[in-house]
Amino acid sequence: MKLTRHNGRAGKNGTYNPKHNDRNFNIHNSEHIDETQAEKNIYWDCYNGYRNLIHDNKADELANSFEEVEQYFYASQYQNFVNNQNARNEKNRHPERNRTTNDLLKSKKTCPEESIFQIGTLDNHVSPELLFDVVTEFMIEINERFGSHVHILDWALHLDESTPHIHERHVFDCENQYGEIAPQQEKALEALGFELPDPEKPPGRKNNRKMTFDSVCRVLLFEIAKKHGLLLEEEPEYGGRAYLEKQDFIIAKQKEQLAAQERKLEDLTMKIEDVEALIDEVAEIAYDKAVEVVTNTVKIETHKEDIRLVEQSKAWVLSPERKASKKECEYAAKRLDVVITKITNAMKSTIQKIHTTLIRPEVKKEGVEQIKKKARTSILEKLNRNKAEIAERDDMKNKMPLRKQEMDL
Repeated sequence: MKLTRHNGRAGKNGTYNPKHNDRNFNIHNSEHIDETQAEKNIYWDCYNGYRNLIHDNKADELANSFEEVEQYFYASQYQNFVNNQNARNEKNRHPERNRTTNDLLKSKKTCPEESIFQIGTLDNHVSPELLFDVVTEFMIEINERFGSHVHILDWALHLDESTPHIHERHVFDCENQYGEIAPQQEKALEALGFELPDPEKPPGRKNNRKMTFDSVCRVLLFEIAKKHGLLLEEEPEYGGRAYLEKQDFIIAKQKEQLAAQERKLEDLTMKIEDVEALIDEVAEIAYDKAVEVVTNTVKIETHKEDIRLVEQSKAWVLSPERKASKKECEYAAKRLDVVITKITNAMKSTIQKIHTTLIRPEVKKEGVEQIKKKARTSILEKLNRNKAEIAERDDMKNKMPLRKQEMDL
């Protein structure tokens, strides 16, 4: 047997109207409603509690319909926000943005969300009593856990249609930046501690806290149904099967996938801490080796170049084309040999000075830090590239299309 919970705010004719739920219209003209069964329907709202068509003492009620209930709730809960926001609009010279609480009630972004519960199908469904027990227990649990920011306004058990089902309407709210209570779904769920399914990605239509909240509700609803002895199909449309606990129930299948990816990354790459330790360990050795290589290279290359220049001069002096006497040329050559010796000795002294300077503690420390910085950047870039490639491969392999929010759980 299948348990379904549809969520939505609006259809092709605009936001959903609660008149259908409490039968606040002429049901005589509705072919799909059995008038003889309508009196068995059960209604509940946050002002009047339980009632039905038989015990409908409207004189004693605070509101005569679900529509009035929601109007009263919005007026009492959000009037301060509306007044202050309108004042801000006036101050900013945008009076055309002013709204009433009824405008909030009719807006697709701020109107109540409606959920429809059903267990079974036309030919095979649970009794109305069992449906009532499961769903009301679920709503009580939701109110206890999340009632500070999720307010159940009204619900109706319909027994006058083909299959027993329940319509329930609720609104999400929390304080805004001005300290005013305002209807805002994502901020309310964030205040309750819900996270994005994929915290690494920006929020959006396919990555929002409402998805996590719906996953929580699904788990909770199935647990309650099991307590009542129901065996149900548990293949989810979206969201995780297991859930984590963080203040309240917080579920996200995507977090499990991320955890799995992290485990794979640990097997395929070194931990960042290990990389840091390795950098610290090899940086000093690398610096000492670098000093040795640099000084030797300077010594060899500079020595070779200077000697080459002197040898060229010596060859020029001794060449037959020179008009000086042989004795003068040989004397000049000997003097050039002395120059070569002096260059060699001077180079040894210079190399020693370079080496002494490079191994001074303050110079060495700065050099080691530069090596660490370069090495760290290079290694971390490579690790991040590997991580991104692995994540992309896993994402392509595991990615499944997300279903619309208004689908079966």
